[in-house]
Amino acid sequence: MPIGQTVLLDSTTRPGPGGHCIEVLEGIARVFCPCEETEGMTLAFLQAGDQLRTDRLCSEGVCVEALTPLCFRSDSEALSGDGFDPVNEWTLQLLRIRHLGSAEQRLHALLGLLVRRLGRRCGSWCDLPFRLTHERIGELIGTTRVTTTRLISRIRQADLLQSPAGEAVLRLAPALVESAPLEAT
Repeated sequence: MPIGQTVLLDSTTRPGPGGHCIEVLEGIARVFCPCEETEGMTLAFLQAGDQLRTDRLCSEGVCVEALTPLCFRSDSEALSGDGFDPVNEWTLQLLRIRHLGSAEQRLHALLGLLVRRLGRRCGSWCDLPFRLTHERIGELIGTTRVTTTRLISRIRQADLLQSPAGEAVLRLAPALVESAPLEAT
């Protein structure tokens, strides 16, 4: 799937409680709720090896958006054993972020979580291989796009964040990532 494309996994296409799932083979995806009431609320981010159980979708289903070129299979058998569910884990982490006291703390925690879980260290920077709109970041941290833009501008001015023109990458200073509240588990 190319970057930006979204697919709906609706309740009529899931195979039932047999444990089938979507498995990400390559890339990074955003999983979100298509319900009108929740306005596209992000539930999780998935990367290679992560699974989305299709027997646990709400009645409206879920949408999967490619943040990087994405390849997944829809006929995987759910892995069993350790009980780890990446969607539940992401939802919990995003909920924890939403309960921090200030928008600045929430943004800091979100950037740290995204880089720790989906990014990598590249020389003197930590790279996140995709960008999110200020509107999407606002949704994730419970604030407006305007507030998000103002907070990101402050981080840029402190030379803790770069978004190179023409690249889909976001670069964050390791000091920003390491000092983020709510260390990911």
